[in-house]
Amino acid sequence: MKKTYYLFNPGVLERKDNTLKFTPVEENANGETVKQGQPRYLPVEDVAELYVFGSLRTNSSVYNFLGQKDIAVHFFDYHENYTGSFMPRDGLLSGRMLLAQTSFYQNKKKRVALAQKFIEGAAANMLKNLNYYDRRGKDLSPLIDRICEYAASIPNTTAVDELMGLEGNIRMTYYEAFDLILNDFQMGGRSKQPPQNEVNALISFGNMMCYSQCLRTIHQTQLNPTISYLHTPGERRYSLCLDISEIFKPILVDRLIFKVLNKKEIQEKHFDKQLNRCLLNDASRKIFVKNFEDKLNETIQHRKLGRSVSYKHLIKLECYKLCKHLLGIEEYKPLKMWW
Repeated sequence: MKKTYYLFNPGVLERKDNTLKFTPVEENANGETVKQGQPRYLPVEDVAELYVFGSLRTNSSVYNFLGQKDIAVHFFDYHENYTGSFMPRDGLLSGRMLLAQTSFYQNKKKRVALAQKFIEGAAANMLKNLNYYDRRGKDLSPLIDRICEYAASIPNTTAVDELMGLEGNIRMTYYEAFDLILNDFQMGGRSKQPPQNEVNALISFGNMMCYSQCLRTIHQTQLNPTISYLHTPGERRYSLCLDISEIFKPILVDRLIFKVLNKKEIQEKHFDKQLNRCLLNDASRKIFVKNFEDKLNETIQHRKLGRSVSYKHLIKLECYKLCKHLLGIEEYKPLKMWW
């Protein structure tokens, strides 16, 4: 089974026969490149995708090789912001699907109906998280009731802008619960670009991981990632990933944040605090990524399929459901946690 590899250090990526060779490097005071540590050899048959958190030096022949082997590369800058992806050539292009996606986007009624589904699924999964902790002694009932009131208004919306405002109210209320769920950390409201504290730093980092995973999964279907329904399509933006990640952020990211902080796997020492900015250090990124990978590979019993499926496969199933909806085969119903 192919795996995802994470490159945390700056380095040089080369092709060596049918293997990828990654050599950690850094620049000394004279601007000279100095080798740091032993090279890592990655058999190409074993690589699903690469996540690059440090600067990467390579050449076009390596990217040609990666494209031939269907290996995606996701890039993050020094401040842990997602900056872009190298994606292999689309092998599942479908003119029929592209026309269907475009038709749904251009039809206001159909677009709003789909956008409602994404928020409906996201709200249901947020409520599932809150109810879990409410049953364990955290008094979250006032926030749960407020989100339920907002969610009840979703079917009455008639415009995407109206929906986005409703989604903002739901998420703002949801984030109020973080200070009650977490034992040793305070969120104090959502802040990003840059995140102001540890909880916000984890949310931003985790959301980018979720977004990248959704992008890769969409690329493995006939869907075009630039045509979306809740978020407005734009230049150089894979906005459909934003739509689908709304459903999965409460499942893959938020639950993980509660776990790593309350179990003290990630502590205050795992963050670099700078002027008006808080970032994960190398140790905390590795801890979070390890937990994220474990979560993706974890399996649950699927009620409809009658077999165990991984969380990673749930994202692909969500894409398939959307495909069926766009082609008029079956109405799309967003994933809502039942477990």
